[in-house]
Amino acid sequence: MQHEPSPALASSEKDFGTLPCRLPLEERPPPGFANKIGRILWGIIYVLLFRPSPRTCHGWRRFLLRCFGAVIGKGAMPYRQAVVWAPWNLTMGDRSVMGDGVDCYCVAPIRIDEGAIVSQRAYLCSASHDYNKRSFPLVTAPIHIGRGAWVAAEAFVGPGITVEEGAVVAARSVVTKNVMPWEVVAGNPAKPIGMRNVTSESASAATEGPESDVRFRIVQPGESFDEH
Repeated sequence: MQHEPSPALASSEKDFGTLPCRLPLEERPPPGFANKIGRILWGIIYVLLFRPSPRTCHGWRRFLLRCFGAVIGKGAMPYRQAVVWAPWNLTMGDRSVMGDGVDCYCVAPIRIDEGAIVSQRAYLCSASHDYNKRSFPLVTAPIHIGRGAWVAAEAFVGPGITVEEGAVVAARSVVTKNVMPWEVVAGNPAKPIGMRNVTSESASAATEGPESDVRFRIVQPGESFDEH
């Protein structure tokens, strides 16, 4: 199953140095009454049926998410301790993974493409507040985790960010700019530390799960990513 990039999730054309910038944040009013009722109902289902479900019952959790408007692909694995703020703003591609403790704060749409992995306790945060205004109004922008990408444990991905196909965000990184295809980033704020060195065989296996044979090398000072 191939997922075509959505125009709403396309990368911005503006360039900030070596990394493309994220999507612009849009001011929006606080969630309305219908949104709050929907989240209350989802919260009840989450507590009673989603979180207590056996760890391996991904099909049951896919069903519950779909009942609340999520678009969930075949074989997607939303683990029981993952927290989804508004399922109707969530898209998970085939065989994608949302690990235990992931906080999917999908005030704006969040899309996790085919074979992408979001590991334990990572935070996908699609909303913030405009601190340049006294009232701190709510601002949002969608998040897109590309095909075969990996957001490692306890990483933070901010609003408007695209982690492109095959990219890796190291554990506990803070991502404030888009991550290029097959790039490896780490740190706070996250910066490139290398490129994945993926063979044709391992590239096709990258969407099969976290055990694929994928390697990366550190880029030495003075080297260009284009050389890899």
